[in-house]
Amino acid sequence: MATRPSTRARASTRLEKQDLLDLYRLIYLSRRVDDKEIQLKRQNKIFFQISGAGHEAVLAAASKVLRSGYDWVFPYYRDRALCLGLGVTPTEMLLGAVAAADDPSSGGRQMPSHWGHKDLNIVSSSSPTGTQFLQAVGAAEASLRYHQNRDIEGWERASPGDEIVYCSAGDGTTSEGEFWEAMNSACNLQLPIVFLIEDNGYAISVPVEVQTPGGSVSKVLSGFPGLFIQEVDGCDPLASYDAMVRAADHARGRKGPALVHAHVIRPYSHSLSDDEVQYRPPAEREQDAARDPLTAFPAHLLEAGVATEQELEMIRQQVDADLEVATDVALAAPQPATSTIDQFVYSPEIDPTSEQFDTEEDPHFEGEPTTMVDLLNTCIRDEMVRDPRIVVFGEDVADASREEYLDEVKGKGGVFKVTWGLQKRFGGHRVYNSPLAEANIVGRAIGLAVRGMKPVVEIQFFDYIWPAYMQIRNELALMRWRSNNAFACPVVVRVTYGGYLKGGAPYHSQTGAAVFTGIPGLRVVCPATALDAAGLLRTAIRCEDPVLVLEHKHLYRQTYNKAPYPGPNFMIPLGKARVVREGSDLTIVTYGALVQRSLVAAKELEEATGASVEIIDLRSLSPVDWETIYTSVRKTNRVIVAYEDSLSWGYGAELSARIADETFAWLDAPVRRVASTDTFVAYAPELEDVILPQTAGIRAAMTEILSF
Repeated sequence: MATRPSTRARASTRLEKQDLLDLYRLIYLSRRVDDKEIQLKRQNKIFFQISGAGHEAVLAAASKVLRSGYDWVFPYYRDRALCLGLGVTPTEMLLGAVAAADDPSSGGRQMPSHWGHKDLNIVSSSSPTGTQFLQAVGAAEASLRYHQNRDIEGWERASPGDEIVYCSAGDGTTSEGEFWEAMNSACNLQLPIVFLIEDNGYAISVPVEVQTPGGSVSKVLSGFPGLFIQEVDGCDPLASYDAMVRAADHARGRKGPALVHAHVIRPYSHSLSDDEVQYRPPAEREQDAARDPLTAFPAHLLEAGVATEQELEMIRQQVDADLEVATDVALAAPQPATSTIDQFVYSPEIDPTSEQFDTEEDPHFEGEPTTMVDLLNTCIRDEMVRDPRIVVFGEDVADASREEYLDEVKGKGGVFKVTWGLQKRFGGHRVYNSPLAEANIVGRAIGLAVRGMKPVVEIQFFDYIWPAYMQIRNELALMRWRSNNAFACPVVVRVTYGGYLKGGAPYHSQTGAAVFTGIPGLRVVCPATALDAAGLLRTAIRCEDPVLVLEHKHLYRQTYNKAPYPGPNFMIPLGKARVVREGSDLTIVTYGALVQRSLVAAKELEEATGASVEIIDLRSLSPVDWETIYTSVRKTNRVIVAYEDSLSWGYGAELSARIADETFAWLDAPVRRVASTDTFVAYAPELEDVILPQTAGIRAAMTEILSF
């Protein structure tokens, strides 16, 4: 329901003189820091600048409403005045501008104005516009989940009860799909979140009427059920304060989400890489100048008799003097040491490749051999018992979203039944369905993880993971590194993968491991057996890095890869390959569905020729157990890399290159690849058989390599 500014008593009437002077100080300080950065950029002392000019009034007001270090903040790059008001110092901002090692937002790893401050709960922000919305929704969802599950140790500290989440963006960002996905989930779950849209009328050079139907996002949103909307002149700090108080009170009272649509100005160009004179006429820019809070607000304070010109001048002089000191400190600050570039790509404290995660040699088997689906299900079940922070969500993962039906229905539990029965066991607050929106799943998981939850989420098919790729590549995998270890997202993303389905066609057969193994900060595993699936998934859940678990759906219910349940502490470290079959004449490096096909081919070849083939199942695609590979190649002197991705540009290309580099002196034949054709997977079974690598093709490659 859209709501215009209330006629009830204005909260701003409670502001004392010092509050009003502090609002002016923040507005002036924010503009002066912008001006100082612009000066430094022109002197080639910093490398990038983007300003918050014209946005200061509503942001200064917001900083007086939010509780620093208590509420959670997902800002965007123009939120300088907000961050100053919450406690980020001008020195800290300039440390970011000069890329200093002591920059609290990133240690010199991010551009300036990409705010982040662990002590103040300002979550590391990034350049892609709009990605913060879903993360903020996830962070607000954490408040809900903590209060629904009081088995979590320290839940009262994690969610005191009336904390809120703030998330902001410009008007152009409301064109991003993730903004609308965030609105959907915030309203559906009635989350304690305040969205601030700072509408300056332009997204770089594109005016708002081109971005938004009717030119007003608040009008477009007016039909969203449960969304409390305030529209305000964002250049007026007092009106902005009133709007932000109403919005924050609404969210703190757990009445649902609120959105403040603040009309601001942009007196400077988008950034120093932009020149607005090229697309904005003088008259339009003059209209903006008349509303500038830097001049309009002090004029109001003088006219109302709140302050004298001398008092305002003292504020300006003090700010200017402090800023000069901050500038000197920042320019003298040391740069990050080049030796630090690898720090915090992964957790520095918990190493999932270590012996701590290796219990493979001591399984405690129970029950009869069963399928990969069953062992994955039991692994998740036992981990949810062990760690109450775990939440499982995704498309169709619940038994039934309408919980009143649970006693009447068998339950869905995922398209492939991996999560069947978990909702009935743990409740709908820990196992629940998401909207049909992959970015929504991963983005919310990031926000939950930032606040200490442990999301284990499912993307139903690898073929449809691509809307989530932005969140995975630019957010999930980068959060720890870009924040210099201030924030982390130990999320597990499970996704079904691969072909050999007889009818899977182009959109249920896709692979593409290389697209994800090429992302620093992301672990990737692909088990070929039920036992390995249980061990790798448990390690993924218990480690502190984001992990992508590729579950080959062709392998889910095969009989040849069954195993009894290995017990609730069975783990396989990441980066540990398995020698499936020992041999002396040829090495095959493979994973997933190609493991069994390679085994069959090797047995056939041995029976026919006596050749001895060693087969290595990688299991972990990133990191890779290079030492096991190299040891085998040095023994056999010949190697084939077999993989399901397309031959060209696929995962096997990097394996082949590294093997050739590191073991060239031991090779008696070229490194050969066996893979899918450089096409898509067809629906017709006869075509699928030709497109995907088969046992016969692997055997033919073996024969050829052995002939060298």
